[in-house]
Amino acid sequence: MLTKQRITELKRKGDGSNIAALITSQRDVGSINFILESLGHLPENFNSDFLYKLLKHNHSQVRLNAVKNVGKLNGKGDTSSLIALYRRETDTSVRREIVSSIGRQRKPANKSLFFDFLKDHDPKIVCQAIRGLLVFERDKEVKRYLRPLVNHPNEMVRTIIYKEYFSKENKNKNILSRIQTYDFLKNVVVNADVLEVLKVVPSESIHLTFTSPPYYNARDYSIYPSYQAYLEFLEKVFTETHRITKEGRFLVVNTSPIIIPRISRSHSSKRYAIPFDLHSCLVKNGWEFIDDIIWLKPEASVKNRVGGFMQHRKPLGYKPNSITEYLMVYRKSTEKLLDWNIHSYDNETVKQSKVAAGYETTNVWKIDPCFDKVHSAVFPVELCKRVIQYYSYKWDLVFDPFGGSGTVGRTAKLLDRLFFLTEKEEKYFEYMKSKTKNQKLFDRRTTQFLTLEQFQKEATNDINRSDSKKHCHTRY
Repeated sequence: MLTKQRITELKRKGDGSNIAALITSQRDVGSINFILESLGHLPENFNSDFLYKLLKHNHSQVRLNAVKNVGKLNGKGDTSSLIALYRRETDTSVRREIVSSIGRQRKPANKSLFFDFLKDHDPKIVCQAIRGLLVFERDKEVKRYLRPLVNHPNEMVRTIIYKEYFSKENKNKNILSRIQTYDFLKNVVVNADVLEVLKVVPSESIHLTFTSPPYYNARDYSIYPSYQAYLEFLEKVFTETHRITKEGRFLVVNTSPIIIPRISRSHSSKRYAIPFDLHSCLVKNGWEFIDDIIWLKPEASVKNRVGGFMQHRKPLGYKPNSITEYLMVYRKSTEKLLDWNIHSYDNETVKQSKVAAGYETTNVWKIDPCFDKVHSAVFPVELCKRVIQYYSYKWDLVFDPFGGSGTVGRTAKLLDRLFFLTEKEEKYFEYMKSKTKNQKLFDRRTTQFLTLEQFQKEATNDINRSDSKKHCHTRY
């Protein structure tokens, strides 16, 4: 019976010939692959001749596992055999593993091979070749080949090269640390057009944005001359949001397709796929797509679209009830890993910010919607809680460019985060004011409700103090 223990014992007792004999005795591909996948570390005296014979096996998975084991030979692998296989191989996984196996040899003599691999049409092979060459990153010839790849057609290749050669040249010189922000932004609601407000907000100031943009021509406060004009407006807002977001931090946008009703029975209604049309605008402006989360609402809470079809049930007339909305999650593009952001915080903050047990494990969130007499599209508190807890730490600054009824701000305060909201409509601004009167305020900081002029003045004073380096920004 084949077991990992038996294979390990055979490997230790001999020089590899007994493993070769074991493989030869197998009649099915599955057993051969099991042996190859169970070999683990190969000793110095291991006879690898049988591995090179398996490079010609008819089954691609056998060839792949053989190549992987050749890569474990401590730089003693036969490069010529691997190159011969690379040139005739059609399986992309095997070709990629060949490049990786040669890379593990770390031989300067292989540099010319990697220069050729850089020309491959498979971007993953190009990435493996880059990885093999970065062992010799101080080599001038290697730099000459790699640096121009910052303009490579593939985004993964560009990202790797930017990180290795250009990110250090473009270090952000922000005077604040990665966890600090400006005092004039903390627990502030500004009654003004968001684009005017953001003109005075310094770059790299906020940690998380969670918002639901106004729906296209669905409310009196969101009338635009065309759908394209609507998308262009949102693109401007989220481009500015990208600028003021700290490196590697998150943007979560709640949207859904909408229907513009028909003007008469002789015309049809028009449906706009806002989440998908907005996505391309975000990605091209430096937001990296991370996740799509589905907000699932009870069917009884949404408008009945299927009623007509229920009457006639004629094909082509089917219109399902829309019980979902999207939460599209993005991260400000960076070559740095999440740990870089996480390690900015002290241990106590990390401990206090940990998400409690019972968190949602899927990307489908079943949450009842909320209704309000003043604002027709109100965030449920539970929705805000999840986003803020999952994508920020305590005392981070949470931004909502379309503040609405202020649920994001109130929930941020409840969760010991700071908030910064903008809201153009005066009636919603006044509504948020009224909501705070009966609520317990932070011990450290109360909410400010400001006009654009007041906000500009506060910003100028705070930024001037910061520039003079005489003012210390606390986390609270």
